[in-house]
Amino acid sequence: MPDLTHGDDAAAVNSLRSAVMRLSRRLKHQRVDESLSPTEMSVLGTLSRCGSATPGELARKEHVQPPSMTRIVALLEAKGLVRLEPHPEDRRQKVVTRTEQAESMLAEARAKRNAFLAHLVDGLDEDEWAKLRAAAPVLEKLAHL
Repeated sequence: MPDLTHGDDAAAVNSLRSAVMRLSRRLKHQRVDESLSPTEMSVLGTLSRCGSATPGELARKEHVQPPSMTRIVALLEAKGLVRLEPHPEDRRQKVVTRTEQAESMLAEARAKRNAFLAHLVDGLDEDEWAKLRAAAPVLEKLAHL
């Protein structure tokens, strides 16, 4: 395991943190629907990636408290982006499912952000682009640890 507190490894971690945060902020500005908060978009993205889930499961995946997720789900439902359905095994619970409107909005948002990144990548030379392509699976793994 590298020493992440000193020297080149620490500098690399610092550089990675800074770059990921700056890039993330820039991507957040590439929004399709300004009426949705970043958290609401994140919940829709989680539903798209992972499928339907209970509010409690969503709260765990999104690292928020269950009452906060209940409010977020209610807002998304009022906007027609999710629907609540009875849980197939536990009638006390509900399952949150994204609507076609949400999927369409997510596809448009992904396309806009992908176009933004493609524009940035255009400024890289072939060696830089090859390194970035190779790093993408590692960054994906870090994002889900």
